[in-house]
Amino acid sequence: MLSLQGKIVAITGASGGIGEATARLLAQRGAAVVLSARRSERIDAIAQDIREQGGRAATCVVDVTKAEDLRRLVSTAIDQFGRIDVLVNNAGIAPISPLADLDTEGWSAMIDVNLRGTLNGIAAALPAFREQGSGHLVSIVSVAGLTVSPSMAVYAATKNAVRTVHEGLRKESTDGVVRTTAISPGYIRTDLADSMADPQVRELTRKNMDAMGIPPAAVARAVAFAIEQPADVEIGEINVRPTVQA
Repeated sequence: MLSLQGKIVAITGASGGIGEATARLLAQRGAAVVLSARRSERIDAIAQDIREQGGRAATCVVDVTKAEDLRRLVSTAIDQFGRIDVLVNNAGIAPISPLADLDTEGWSAMIDVNLRGTLNGIAAALPAFREQGSGHLVSIVSVAGLTVSPSMAVYAATKNAVRTVHEGLRKESTDGVVRTTAISPGYIRTDLADSMADPQVRELTRKNMDAMGIPPAAVARAVAFAIEQPADVEIGEINVRPTVQA
C-alpha cells in the first residue's frame, strides 16, 4: 500500500487554491507540511486548522523571488521535522495580456515568480536532497504551455521554461537521488485570474473557470499520486484538465 506517512513536504503559494488544497490533502494522508506564502495570517490559519484535525503543519513567510526566502523555507522544514522530502513549487502569477499591450512589467513579474521562483526553490532544495540521499521536486506548470492561446505567450513561455528545467534536472539525476514531477493543470477554480492585467482576459478566464473549472483538490490528488510512488518510480509529468476542456 502506497503511503505519504512520514513524508516532509514544503509547499510554496500555500495560502489558497492548489497550494492550500495540496497541503490539506497531504496532511490528511500522513505527511508533515510546511506552508509558505507571502500572506502570513492566511497560512497560519490553514496550518492551525490542519493541526486541529490531527495533522502536522508549520509555516514560513516566503516571497519566491527572493532566494534567501526559499533557503529559509528548506531550513524551516529541516528544523521542524528533521528533513525535507518534497518541495512543491506552486507559487505563480498570470498578469496576461496581448503582446501588443507591451506590459513589460507584467512580463518581468511572471519571469520573476514563475521561472525564477522555481529556480530559487531548486537552488535551495537540491543541496538538502543530495545530503539526505533523496528528494523530490514537484512543480505546478500549466497546459497553457502545451497549446499557446492569444494573450498567454509570456505566461506560457515561463511555464514551458520550468518544464524544460525539469527535464534537464531529470537527466542530470539518473543516480536516483532526485526525482522530478511537472504537473500541468487546465481550468482549476482558483483566484489566479485576479492577477490578470487585461480586464477582458480576466473576465473571460473567470467565466471559463466558473463554467468548466474543477476543484484544486484534483491537482492535489495528482501531487499525492506522484510523491507516494516508491523510490524507483518517477512520474515525470501529469496533465490535469476538466473532461470538458478542449
